[in-house]
Amino acid sequence: MPSFDANDYVYLDWAATAPLCEEAAQAMAPYQVPGRANLAVGGNANSLHAPGRAAFAALEDARRSLARDLGASRPDEVVFTSGATEADDAAVLGIARAAAAERRRGGAGAFVPHIVTTAVEHDAVLAPAKRLEAEGFRVTRLAPNRQGFVEPAALEAVLDEDTVLVSVQAANSEVGSIQPIAALARAAHGAGALFHTDAVQALGKAPVDVGAWGVDAASFSAHKVGGPKGVGALYLRARTPFEAQAIGGGQESGRRSGTQNVAGAAGFAAAAHAACSLQEREAARLRGLRDRLYAGLSAHGAVEATVDVAPGSMEFLPNIVHVLVRGLESETLILRFDLRGFGVSGGSACSSHSLAPSHVLHALGIDDDRAHGALRISMGRGTTEEDVDAFLGAVAGVLDWS
Repeated sequence: MPSFDANDYVYLDWAATAPLCEEAAQAMAPYQVPGRANLAVGGNANSLHAPGRAAFAALEDARRSLARDLGASRPDEVVFTSGATEADDAAVLGIARAAAAERRRGGAGAFVPHIVTTAVEHDAVLAPAKRLEAEGFRVTRLAPNRQGFVEPAALEAVLDEDTVLVSVQAANSEVGSIQPIAALARAAHGAGALFHTDAVQALGKAPVDVGAWGVDAASFSAHKVGGPKGVGALYLRARTPFEAQAIGGGQESGRRSGTQNVAGAAGFAAAAHAACSLQEREAARLRGLRDRLYAGLSAHGAVEATVDVAPGSMEFLPNIVHVLVRGLESETLILRFDLRGFGVSGGSACSSHSLAPSHVLHALGIDDDRAHGALRISMGRGTTEEDVDAFLGAVAGVLDWS
């Protein structure tokens, strides 16, 4: 049980995880009944008997719903995974290896496979890129500009005839920069390369349409949009070269072995549908709160915005505020705010136990001293104007702690 009163706690770390939404809870409720009653929906989706067929039908309903909300052209382009980390790993390793093998079979000659990513990707993309490098792939890690954006011209400048894959995140989880994914995908395709995007933070916060983007693959996570943890999805465009990374059972049409989490898929689909349905309205509301936070924080001389986010800007996520605090480290700030009843972070939750400054901030040219004072405030459906004002009211006390 929690050791704090959640009703009195202001949660401002939605980019790390969103609380389970009502839509997801309702969609998963039938799967939580114990005993024989659970067989109505809780069978193994790969079994041929009635409980298995019922589970399979529910799984495919979730797949169809998610495919529609992501802009996929057909449901079988959606592969359920254990989360976005697995989806990123599978995309980078699976597509790069398959595409390289395809080139070699085609008689590519003195071919050294090349992939391009950026220096501000999530570690779930950077780590498999590093593994490919150890296997003999060339890897180019593009630096963004000071505001966190990757220009299509910069990508075009590093593409060559050996490039097999480009992976660029749709939106940065720390500073919120939204990349021009459609233009970047066109540049990659113009050089004969495939394109993947980690779209985890974009879903529900900015328009997401994998078909309109023209990407070959995209990664998503349920818990970032109010779904359950431990469920994600990989969009894999039809006929995209792909080598499965999880093998052994042949589930998900051979692209991801393992018994599917049907309840999780149902919750993911329900949460994603709610988030996408509300996206335009929620984004407008959250932009107002984001701008209110930036304005209020700017009144404190020790606080500076990490990137320049103009009021109303749609080039950055509407729910993320990122600042640098002079004289205090992230861990100290997080704990001081926590003691006052506010949940914030220093950046990506996946690296929250590391004392090293964020690689994202390094890539933006921010020195270690300033990067150590990083603070991320992120919001969601449950965040109110009162929450924002309460947080701003606590800032002076946190900064002047004695």
